Amino acid sequence: MKVKANGLAIEVEDTGAGGAQASRPVVLLIMGLGMQLVAWPPAFVQGLVDAGFRVVRFDNRDIGLSQHLDHLGTPNLVWESFKHRVGMKVNAPYSVHDMAADTIGVLDVLGIESAHIVGVSMGGMVAQRVALAAPRRVRSLASIMSSSGARYLPGPKPHVLRALFSRPSGSGEDAIVSHYVKLFKVIGSPGFPVEESALRERILLGTRRSFHPAGTLRQMTAIAADARRADELPRIKARTLVLHGADDPLVPVACGHDTARRIPGADFITIPGMGHDLPPGVVERLLGPLVPHLQAA
Repeated sequence: MKVKANGLAIEVEDTGAGGAQASRPVVLLIMGLGMQLVAWPPAFVQGLVDAGFRVVRFDNRDIGLSQHLDHLGTPNLVWESFKHRVGMKVNAPYSVHDMAADTIGVLDVLGIESAHIVGVSMGGMVAQRVALAAPRRVRSLASIMSSSGARYLPGPKPHVLRALFSRPSGSGEDAIVSHYVKLFKVIGSPGFPVEESALRERILLGTRRSFHPAGTLRQMTAIAADARRADELPRIKARTLVLHGADDPLVPVACGHDTARRIPGADFITIPGMGHDLPPGVVERLLGPLVPHLQAA
């Protein structure tokens, strides 16, 4: 369903739609860079529902079926990335703060006073911003395969960057899907391999629903511009769980360590063999500590 949140049209899926599960505590899921709400594995969502939670997912601004912001232009990613590396101010069409305001707007329009906030990758960064901006709305925080954004943290290795910044060989569906299959093979979980046919099917589901690479570039610039979040994380009061793959080639595990170190009382768990994706084996290992974390909060 489409809702108006923070002045934007945001696509939302809610297991409690129509008043069902109204008495259940809410888990709000925030997806990562360029990814849509359908990227949350059904088994992950169902695991939370089976544990007694109402689950809300949404497409971030500029992605999926939510409002696209092409009128803001396409950033020069090479130039903005250079400025980020040397500590200059990055000019982004919008900010992670704005994306956090979108998230709070979704809670507002659904009439949800407070929720458990769970984010992966960029979604973890947005979740951190929500916990900073609206602490009374956050029952607990879970930051998965994400980062504090501190400048000194390690980044992707060169071959991972090449895969991330590469482009499909053509504009057709096969070329686009093949491109993302190659990318997920590079950043995926070495301990939890996924058959290529299943990977292609999952990617095809997303690309047929929506394909909007310009939005991904604007989101990427927003991440680079969020330079002060690391210094603000000690202000987070919510019960926090940080989960990270020990073998993440895109956002190295040191980034998760740093996030947990900065948030008072945060629990940190590494998952051996997990990279930067959510294959079935990883879903089970995430739900193992996540559900008790949510229940305890």
